[in-house]
Amino acid sequence: MGLVESIWINILILKFRADKTLRPPLAHTAENGDILAAELLVDHSSAVSCSAAGNAGAFGTEAIGEITGWLHDLGKMKPEFQAKLLGAINKETHSGEGARYAFDTFGPNIGKIIAYCIAGHHTGLPNGKGRSENRPATPLSERINQAETLQLPDWMSLPNLAIPGPLRELSDPINFRLHFFTRMLFSALVDADFIETERYYSPNAPRGRTTDLAALRDRLIHRLGQFPKPDTQVNRLRAEVLNAAGDRAKERRGLFSLTVPTGGGKTLSSLRFALDHAVNHGMRRVIYVVPYSAIIEQTADVFRHDLQDEDAVLEHHTAYDFDARLDEAQAERMKLAAQNWDRPIIVTTAVQFFESLFANRTQKCRKLHNIANSVIVLDEAQTLPINFLLPSLAALKELARGYGCTVVFCTATQPAIFQEDGLTAPEAPSKADTIEIAPHPAELYEQLKRVEVHQAGAMSNDDLAARLHGRSALVILNNKKHARKLYDALQGDGVYHLTTAMTGVHRRDVLQQVAEGLKAQRENADAPPILLFSTSLVEAGVDLDFPEVWRAIAGLDSIAQAAGRCNREGRMNGKGQVYVFEPEADFPPPPELQQNAEVARAVLHAHPDPLTPEAIIAYFKQLYWDRSADLDAKAIMARIAQGTQLDFPFADIAADFKLIGETTVPLIIGGGKYGLNSKARDLLRFSPFAGAIARKMQPYSVSVPPNVRNELVRLGAAEVLRRDEFGDQFVVLNNERLYDEAAGFSAEDPEDLGIMIK
Repeated sequence: MGLVESIWINILILKFRADKTLRPPLAHTAENGDILAAELLVDHSSAVSCSAAGNAGAFGTEAIGEITGWLHDLGKMKPEFQAKLLGAINKETHSGEGARYAFDTFGPNIGKIIAYCIAGHHTGLPNGKGRSENRPATPLSERINQAETLQLPDWMSLPNLAIPGPLRELSDPINFRLHFFTRMLFSALVDADFIETERYYSPNAPRGRTTDLAALRDRLIHRLGQFPKPDTQVNRLRAEVLNAAGDRAKERRGLFSLTVPTGGGKTLSSLRFALDHAVNHGMRRVIYVVPYSAIIEQTADVFRHDLQDEDAVLEHHTAYDFDARLDEAQAERMKLAAQNWDRPIIVTTAVQFFESLFANRTQKCRKLHNIANSVIVLDEAQTLPINFLLPSLAALKELARGYGCTVVFCTATQPAIFQEDGLTAPEAPSKADTIEIAPHPAELYEQLKRVEVHQAGAMSNDDLAARLHGRSALVILNNKKHARKLYDALQGDGVYHLTTAMTGVHRRDVLQQVAEGLKAQRENADAPPILLFSTSLVEAGVDLDFPEVWRAIAGLDSIAQAAGRCNREGRMNGKGQVYVFEPEADFPPPPELQQNAEVARAVLHAHPDPLTPEAIIAYFKQLYWDRSADLDAKAIMARIAQGTQLDFPFADIAADFKLIGETTVPLIIGGGKYGLNSKARDLLRFSPFAGAIARKMQPYSVSVPPNVRNELVRLGAAEVLRRDEFGDQFVVLNNERLYDEAAGFSAEDPEDLGIMIK
């Protein structure tokens, strides 16, 4: 809007302040109540329509994105809602009217898809019919029926409707594709609305950056060129895999696999492929999906170092996703909290990635449109969620089919998810349509074999401690209590402990000390031994090289990952030694991995060497086929298929699609060696930008059950900072006695807290 126009509007507002019929409709009012600073509805709607069209353009849906953006706030035209914006107290809502207009104008197909998006643009995608038990929001059918019928204002002109790209060649499963498209369009709208609303309330908020993947690719190639020439068989094979990644990047978009034994250089090879492939095909970003939040920091740090760009890589944890139950008034002033994945390289978790694909809340969904036209690397693909395997595979295939994505299944132990493996479900991809990046995976296994695996049988803690005394070894346990108990039994110089009870900065420090100790051992035989007790977080993305590894019984994929930390560089005269043992009954695998361990026991009887491709295939087949009924445990695909007349249960599916049963929340460690530093503390106390705060808090936080955090606050051991602005997102532990510099956060039960604090 030009200066003259703006002055004229302000004069008009002053002149007709008492005459609501002549006042230009508003979209937002200033926090200080200054009506002259209010944002006009025409300006906001125009901005959102333009941004939503751009967002949806990534998957060929510009026109529908623009229409959805224009209509999303149509209900704000109502005099009652205008009065609400000016201070009147009422319960008037505004999202139903645009939904009704879309449904009435564009019909029960495309019109209904647009209606879902508009009706849910603050509170989340609703069910088509029927209220959700978990989130009893009004279903779309009722929202439309309850809404007023409004005419478009003179300043709103909608473009001609066009069939969106992903829906131009529809075939089975039609319902899944329509359901998935609705989420993607919803994302295009809500992200546009968030950004344009924030632009009004916080014009100086930090934004994303222009994606320049070619420059990042060139930096990576330059960095790789600085590596010394391969001096061992392992390094020569890594170089072959790396070169193959560059060659395969020229292939068409779609499904790929990268099957390389642990220690074969998967991480850098997959990044090389992803960047080359993205540049070759004009793609927008690389999304790197890791199995555990604990290894996000290390993976992101490796990428930043090799790409020589601190800002290019975004770490997105699940913990700091704002998902408060906001009403429409609260949502209007919601600060930018969670990233919308507007960086060239995203490092996130499988939980964050897959749950977002089936979410319905605005904060979870706003990033989805930025997945289109991206390279998605699934690191450790064998950790795909078993109970949600079929909907997860369906989503990956749909991203490749309709949204210009390339998906890379990257692992040392490819899961039996392909049709040729015997998975007959329609969601299963075909190996015929999947390009293998690595040269001769079966031969690589033989060439990269650096360890011998032994079955050590049942071992008590005392027996294990006696065997480990005075040795250099990595010991991987199935739970934090077991790791802590063994650490306490043998602690001393050269003995370390690593769990998710530690902050990111703490884990990095431990890993650095361990790596330095192992290096000293290799250079001096008289150097003291290094003994590390860890949970499974050390099995992925952690570059350690022990001469000996002990692994409590777990799935064969976990055992293979553990073996990858043994003789990793192949520099030992003989083979590294890996021991698989049965721990005491008090320390079993977590419930969700019990079945994996039981299948592994059975496979180990027939395959003494659990690392052979034959053993891995047998393991995954038994794991999947014996649990075939659980590959879609919540019947996600069936419920979508049964959505007649596009009555999809969005809210119900989102509530049920949870990869981790127990909810955790972030607890910021406020002090001590591994807590907040002064810069992070100042940002937490004074920054107006929740997103910037959340990103800075990640290295200083641990995840705890909500009841533990609540009890800490009740007892005064922790405090909620800036509750009025950000709710209960930022809770800081102030009692340093509850954070052990050897073992991390130590309160396991809220009942213990009172004793520990006193």
